[in-house]
Amino acid sequence: MDVVRVVRRRILSGILLMAWVLLPAAGWGAALAPLPAPKAQKPAQAELGRYLFFDPRMSGDGGISCATCHQPAKGWGDGQALSAGYPGSKYFRNAQTLLNAAYNKRVFWDGRLSGADLPTLVRDHLTEAHFMLVDGRLFPERLKQVPAYVKKFKEAYGGEPSFGGALKAISAFLHTIASRNVPFDNYLKGDKKALSAEAQKGLALFRGKAGCAGCHNGALLSDGGFHALGVPENEQIFKDPLRHITFRRFNKVIGVPNFMNLRADPGLYVVTKRESDRGKFRTPTLREVARTAPYMHNGALAALEDVVAFYDKGGGSGPNKSPLLKPLGLSAEEKKALVAFLKSLSGEAVSAAAPKIPDYELRKLGDN
Repeated sequence: MDVVRVVRRRILSGILLMAWVLLPAAGWGAALAPLPAPKAQKPAQAELGRYLFFDPRMSGDGGISCATCHQPAKGWGDGQALSAGYPGSKYFRNAQTLLNAAYNKRVFWDGRLSGADLPTLVRDHLTEAHFMLVDGRLFPERLKQVPAYVKKFKEAYGGEPSFGGALKAISAFLHTIASRNVPFDNYLKGDKKALSAEAQKGLALFRGKAGCAGCHNGALLSDGGFHALGVPENEQIFKDPLRHITFRRFNKVIGVPNFMNLRADPGLYVVTKRESDRGKFRTPTLREVARTAPYMHNGALAALEDVVAFYDKGGGSGPNKSPLLKPLGLSAEEKKALVAFLKSLSGEAVSAAAPKIPDYELRKLGDN
């Protein structure tokens, strides 16, 4: 049995590494640019996705929905340093925002999936043991007992509720969660009054002295790459048994060597198994960053002011720390200006009303 497990881990590790090598090179280029308009979606499909996003029947025990950890009122995250995870467990990373998720080149903090395939991302979230733990054969049968869903699937995809249809519908809904009327975008489009004088000073620092644009560039304000910043560990991962169990289980299943003795999140290393990638995490988008506190892969920094202070001192310490990180020597006024610019990256609040979830109903034999 142990031999079988070892072989499975090695096969999984090989598949992950192959996927990483074959994926196209990340990066949006150095130029800062407005975010393109989101790809248009068929209304019936996006509307079905909205219902499914808020429906707890999409989880194994019917107790949580996608919106449990991705709440519109909290920047489409959960506002916690570390996410809650599936009931009875706790997770060991920060829940990233879904705002502009359709633009990501990679997804997850460790980049283990391509952002180009949203249905696979949705499938992973629904079926992963520590996220929603649902069997893809189970929830479609639940939905078939809800006449309203039978009708919505027929309108959206011409058939009955299905696993694949649900993945596509939620993906269509994710395309609608995109930034709107962002001051920085308006500034780039020629409205020089869209940014305050202080925010414009912050932009100059962002591009120059602070060096932020070296990694936060392009339309998404992310290079799509991976960097080790020396972020301090969140000790709750190791002090809270439920989080530590999740942490160990994840690293075991994904084939991380010596997972029992880990005292730090290995980051990209879980995908590549290269020591040079240990401690590296995906560069997050800075769009809507004022709405998505706390920050970093483990929620170690509570506010934007803390993030600026962290970079000002040259980041933290740890293996493979990026050579790009050096003390900046920012003045108090410069730090304030940089925060003002970061706040200009958030536009109008992007919300979605939670629908009234349709009920189960008895169906007559022979109903379509």
